[in-house]
Amino acid sequence: MHYPAVLLLLLPGGVEAFRICAFNAQRLTLAKAAREHVMDTLVRILVRCDIMVLQEVVDSSGSAMSLLLRELNRFDESGSYTLLSSPSLGRSTYMEKYVYVYRSHKTQVLDSYVYNDEDDLFAREPFVARFTFPSKVLPSLVLVPLHTSPKAVEKELNALYDVFLDVSKHWQSKDMILLGDFNADCASLTKKRIGELVLRTQEGFHWVIPDGEDTTVRASTHCAYDRIVLHGERCQSLLRSAAAFDFPGSFGLTEEEVKGETGTASQGSASALALTLCLAARPPGPQRQRPLPCGSGAEPGGTQGPASRPGRRSVAAAAAASLTGPAAYRREDGAAFRTQILVSAICSRTALGSRDS
Repeated sequence: MHYPAVLLLLLPGGVEAFRICAFNAQRLTLAKAAREHVMDTLVRILVRCDIMVLQEVVDSSGSAMSLLLRELNRFDESGSYTLLSSPSLGRSTYMEKYVYVYRSHKTQVLDSYVYNDEDDLFAREPFVARFTFPSKVLPSLVLVPLHTSPKAVEKELNALYDVFLDVSKHWQSKDMILLGDFNADCASLTKKRIGELVLRTQEGFHWVIPDGEDTTVRASTHCAYDRIVLHGERCQSLLRSAAAFDFPGSFGLTEEEVKGETGTASQGSASALALTLCLAARPPGPQRQRPLPCGSGAEPGGTQGPASRPGRRSVAAAAAASLTGPAAYRREDGAAFRTQILVSAICSRTALGSRDS
């Protein structure tokens, strides 16, 4: 299992975290969501986030997401999570959804649309959404998620520039966050070809996860499949740090558990670490600074390491217990908060030998 290099810049003190995450849920069906250990892990990941972009949701009935939302709101006593789902997207009988799960008391959806892929360049065209964000510098967040096909990574990532142009025109903004399971490394895309992508040759795009980063947990791989790309001066001016978060290590999961039948990535063998990007609501001033647990083993506001987690109990049991892990996210110390956005791409991977989704 690989552990990520962490870039952590010091932030102004007294900051309330606002977290955006993306997670490839590895062909999430109702049967998979109903497995206790899978549900526990999913909930413990989602509770870290104010907005989560789930990828590879293949349950067309919506029952899996209803179950996940119910358990998430049971676990988090604020009970304010809701969701926004795309239609099923794909070219054949195999279809996927992008699903945003978000805290409705912290943010609201302003608008959303599925990109009009007239030339059929994407296996799963992006489901773009714009959310409220309490910042005078950047009053709204535009998210552009993409799960590429490993067989057409270069073509899809180049076409993502056209999506950027379409979104810029549609919402009159060039500040946006492109994120997700890009399959952007190793056998799917060589280092040379990465450097020739339009999103690399055009000015203004900031790839915050470097090419040398290992975003997998499998000991035999070292690939930066999962990425976060920023565009726009306002968005980039708020950047504080970028890192990969080792959720298996933090939750006490072995590599076999992550890729095995009881793990979150039940159909994969190269599941990824969480990618973490920190932004602040405004550029930093000269205030006294302190480090934020960005990409570390700590839950937001909580303690570090698997010993402090609810452990392998049901979500209902964990919710009823005295929580020191994800529930500590709700703790406030009475400080004068300034809002900060923490963007995490927590993207689990398919097996290297069967990267066809």
